[in-house]
Amino acid sequence: MSRINRRDMLGASLTGVAALSLPISFAGSGAIARAVLIDESPDDPFRDWFGIDEAMIAKVMAEMMSGGADFADVYFQHSRSNSVRLEDGLVSSASTGIDQGVGLRVVVGDQVGYAFTEDLTLESMLGAARTAAAIAKGSNRAVAPQRFTLGKTHSFYQANVPWDQVGIDAKLPLLLKAESLTRDLDSAIKKIGVSWSDTDERVLIADSTGRVVRDRRPMSRLGVMVTAEKEGKLQAHSSNLAGRRELSWYSDDRLQQVSKEAVDRTMLLFEARRPPAGELPVVLAAGASGILLHEAIGHGMEADFNRKGTSIYATMLGKEVAPKFVNIIDDGTQPFERGALNVDDEGNTTEKTYMVKDGILTSYLHDKISAKHYGVEPTGSGRRESFRHVVMPRMRSTYMESGPHSPEEIISSVKFGIVAETFTNGQVQIGAGDFTFYIKNGWLIENGKVTAPIKDVNIIGNGPEALKNVTMVGNDYKLDSGGWTCGKDGQSVPVSQGMPTVLVSKMTVGGVNG
Repeated sequence: MSRINRRDMLGASLTGVAALSLPISFAGSGAIARAVLIDESPDDPFRDWFGIDEAMIAKVMAEMMSGGADFADVYFQHSRSNSVRLEDGLVSSASTGIDQGVGLRVVVGDQVGYAFTEDLTLESMLGAARTAAAIAKGSNRAVAPQRFTLGKTHSFYQANVPWDQVGIDAKLPLLLKAESLTRDLDSAIKKIGVSWSDTDERVLIADSTGRVVRDRRPMSRLGVMVTAEKEGKLQAHSSNLAGRRELSWYSDDRLQQVSKEAVDRTMLLFEARRPPAGELPVVLAAGASGILLHEAIGHGMEADFNRKGTSIYATMLGKEVAPKFVNIIDDGTQPFERGALNVDDEGNTTEKTYMVKDGILTSYLHDKISAKHYGVEPTGSGRRESFRHVVMPRMRSTYMESGPHSPEEIISSVKFGIVAETFTNGQVQIGAGDFTFYIKNGWLIENGKVTAPIKDVNIIGNGPEALKNVTMVGNDYKLDSGGWTCGKDGQSVPVSQGMPTVLVSKMTVGGVNG
């Protein structure tokens, strides 16, 4: 356990690359912060959740506005996280972490002053407020609010038994059962890892309009990792289940599902081979192939990249970017999904946002600053990793809607190509939209039929070009329930993704030459 270091720190917004990852081990936070007694139905959202009062917030807000701010907000966060890992039925690691603090943002035009503190005393918050106000100064003489009104929010997730009330004695039998179910599936299995994480997070946002919103955000994730041996050769793969779920959701059927998926993916690798290299039709399988949609297309539609002119989509609003049967959505309203949000991290109502409608680019993903720049309303896409980080436009759950074609029709239309089914890594250059993805499991298509399994394949392409080269979209949309985490500018946030079976007419496949 680490000792608390009470300090005020300056947070800075950086530009960089974006990446999506599916980790198979979970580390708990090492930070320890001052815990507070929290009422499950608070009458005073400041005092009961964070041990402060409205008068303190009014003073802090006045200090933030003193330099002529156009807008200011404070983001309080209290997060309790737990993780456990089993290796072959034995606990190999376990951790618990508590993190708490407040981020303070001052906005003047496009300038953002940001500071945070882990110490929720008035003195410390006023110090952070002065730091943020010194970075962003303006001529506005707006008066800070003295009263705050608690606003209503959606209810897309709720844990009947919150994670801070669930002990290790309730979780460990679940992990042991997953391990047992997995081992019983195949005698070739040599090693099994089962990973678990859960988080109980509370956030409260107050801004210079006098609005206050709060949200309690549960999260959990179960992962099964398998190593098998055949004829002296080892293969490994994994499967995950995740969402804003409580313990009761992890039923026997779901444990069986994640165990079987991990084993099936692993055993298939013994039969798989690399396909021929070259430019081939690629069928993206329903579900996890949404990683390509997220990385190669979704990031380019986040408004900050477009406002700065670094995204290839910066001049494409209102233009055709895909065939008419393509609809791409980013959605924060899917109940209990990992990417769901009752409110975003600016306190804005989350929504279902059509980025591409009938092949036309109709909207970017906006936080408050980008929405003002474009003269539109925020899409509820302002997100941050924690109170230590500044808000930016981010995806929540990105997917393509079902189209007019059946999966069988799509496969039968391909004379020679591949099916991309599971992925382990992906990289994308936001500006140009160029991408590379590594396919862990896939299939060869020959004469309109799925034949041999394939593995160790890279697909290389360009997001906008791949979107234009979509020739068929299946009617079998599937949301992937794995524990995806998106990285952007040094910040990681939980996301969801999915898609139906989709045919891209040509893509570079890095297989075997000759």
